[in-house]
Amino acid sequence: PNCPVTRTSFVQPKLMFFTPAPASYPTVLLYRPAVPVNKRGRTVQTTSRAAINIESQQLIPVTALNRYPMATVDVKTLSEQLEANIGSVVLGKPEAIRSCLVALLAGEHLLVEDVPGVGKTLLGKALARSLEAKFTRLQFTPDLLPSDIVGGSVYQSTTGEFHFQPGPIFANIVMADEINRAPPRTQSALLESMSEGQVSVDGVTHDLPVPFMVIATQNPYEFEGTYNLPENQLDRFLMRISLGYPARADEREVLISHRQGEPVDELSAVLTVDQVCQLQAAVREIRVDDAIYDYVLDITTATRESEDLVAGVSPRGAISLYRAAQALALVEGREFVVPDDIKRLAVPVLSHRVIGRGVIQGARRNMMEELVLGIVNSVAVPG
Repeated sequence: PNCPVTRTSFVQPKLMFFTPAPASYPTVLLYRPAVPVNKRGRTVQTTSRAAINIESQQLIPVTALNRYPMATVDVKTLSEQLEANIGSVVLGKPEAIRSCLVALLAGEHLLVEDVPGVGKTLLGKALARSLEAKFTRLQFTPDLLPSDIVGGSVYQSTTGEFHFQPGPIFANIVMADEINRAPPRTQSALLESMSEGQVSVDGVTHDLPVPFMVIATQNPYEFEGTYNLPENQLDRFLMRISLGYPARADEREVLISHRQGEPVDELSAVLTVDQVCQLQAAVREIRVDDAIYDYVLDITTATRESEDLVAGVSPRGAISLYRAAQALALVEGREFVVPDDIKRLAVPVLSHRVIGRGVIQGARRNMMEELVLGIVNSVAVPG
């Protein structure tokens, strides 16, 4: 979504992906890369990764798009390569991996909620290592400050001026471990970055690199020393998923794979950040029938009219469900969204966006998922 493209052909674009080819390779470009912009429409300068221009207070760690002819490759093949690369270290969790890819290609963020030790952080590290992208991990603690995340102005005695020092949020993949251990003041530092793709410090706006994705984790069973994420923070996450314990056979493979150390450290990148941007642009080309629009609206309306909910799904939630369905269709190699995409994604996309009536915190997740599932099943599926 942060890398717009300009169509140069009147032919209906197919779900094809472009990879570098020799200059003599005979190709016809369906897309021509345009100037990338952030979510607020500001132009993002494409320079070498991690290039920081302190004087102009910009950090643009994004490589320039390839300028030479490209050969076409099936998008499904590319997504399968990425999925298989992550699955080689995150064993027995294909649905969680696919959800992670859906969030990435939709240009949104992911909340992984589960007990410690089941691979939440591993999932984020595996995704980052599968991309030629910058990855940072933030361990949220009660004493973490907003400036520890977004950065701040540092006085330079040699020049007598203040210079902006970017924080760890300036990365393509940001792992926010135990996000609910930080106080609300620190949690709010992520709101602008997750929603707008930028941060504001001392009255100056700094664009984040593209693509940008936050993968946050939290333990749903431990409440001492934690701060519940507010509704507006939860609404910034495209999906909320859990990993669960692995099956016995998968756990056996986990033990065997760790004989020589951490397998994730041996992962090689299979995609560049520019290729991810092109995939995100391809998601917008997925066709959505009018019946699918009505199906999404029927579900969201049903949540707002439910007597079991204090607050239903907002328009942002409807857009998120729509965009996630497009991304899932692309991952599965389809040019169109089907009703089953909406039905599969409704619970992980919508359950953390609704507020139940008289629901205590400890039972909130399971009850919300059951309520949303019941509402989805009560809505007629388009024929």
